[in-house]
Amino acid sequence: MAEVELLSTPHNIQIIEVSCDSFRITWEMAHEDTSRVTHYFIDLSRKEGSEPNRFKHRDVPTKLVAKAGPLPMSVRGHWFLSPRTEYCVAVQTAIRQPDGDYQVSEWSQVVEFCTGDYAMEHLQQLLDKAQAAAGRMLRFSVFYRNQNPEYFHYVRSECGGAMLPSLKDNSGSHGSPINGKLRGIFLSCNTEFDTGLPPKDSPYGPLRFQIPAERLLNASTNLYFSDFYCMYTAYHYVVLVLAPAGSEGDDFCKSRLPRLDLTTNPFLTYTAGDVPVFCHASDVILEVMFTEPLLLEHGVLAQISGRHQLMSLSTANAKKDPSCKVCNISVGR
Repeated sequence: MAEVELLSTPHNIQIIEVSCDSFRITWEMAHEDTSRVTHYFIDLSRKEGSEPNRFKHRDVPTKLVAKAGPLPMSVRGHWFLSPRTEYCVAVQTAIRQPDGDYQVSEWSQVVEFCTGDYAMEHLQQLLDKAQAAAGRMLRFSVFYRNQNPEYFHYVRSECGGAMLPSLKDNSGSHGSPINGKLRGIFLSCNTEFDTGLPPKDSPYGPLRFQIPAERLLNASTNLYFSDFYCMYTAYHYVVLVLAPAGSEGDDFCKSRLPRLDLTTNPFLTYTAGDVPVFCHASDVILEVMFTEPLLLEHGVLAQISGRHQLMSLSTANAKKDPSCKVCNISVGR
């Protein structure tokens, strides 16, 4: 019986054109194998700590079996890839035998890569879902920020009375392009139905800074959509970025986030006039990220009359509910 010629081990694995839910993969193999190989086996898993994935035995078909074709090979839709997630991948080539079994190569070296942020097309899908949940518009007149007394003491004593932008945490959708990359100051603008005023309670602290809406939302600022999520509750949150035109924050958002028309969007609007009119969506909780420093002297600081221990409503580093059909899109969480 003639000796079976072994397949060479795939090497020089390269991952290219990585998005939040797809990638292309290519590798090198012996020239004589190119015409013999009939199938590719690709095994991929999330990276767990510092230990690379332990792959299946060399003679067991793997998670993805594809007919051999030109490289690089596109991988999309075979796994539910998550954005901003580290993965391990290895490749095996194979020749299908007449009896249906495979002659296989050794596994390649394990290669690690990380998926990307939501692209503009994915954010548009999220925006469409958020728009359907926004509800009617209500008038408001101030943006506000609740914090503890120690925060405002620090602002006065160490920052010259200016609230400084801080890096966005990883709350909300894992694929939001602003997470861990954009600096800003989070503000609220939601009002109570019966009074038209900010709510009396807050999960963030007993002191509230209020600033007139026209100082931040006007013809010189740009408004962007960045996220839509919930935290295993009926409440849904929409994250917006408010950036003065031409600012560093504005430059960051231009190519990464959908820009909203200030006068017609379903979340936060500004209508110019002798007395400008400002409105917010009523059925979602808006989190507005302003990308520039804010001076305390431009607003008013006062104690709230309600409770400030509602920590269940805090969104600090909150994880998005991956099972919610209202706020999830198919490319990941």
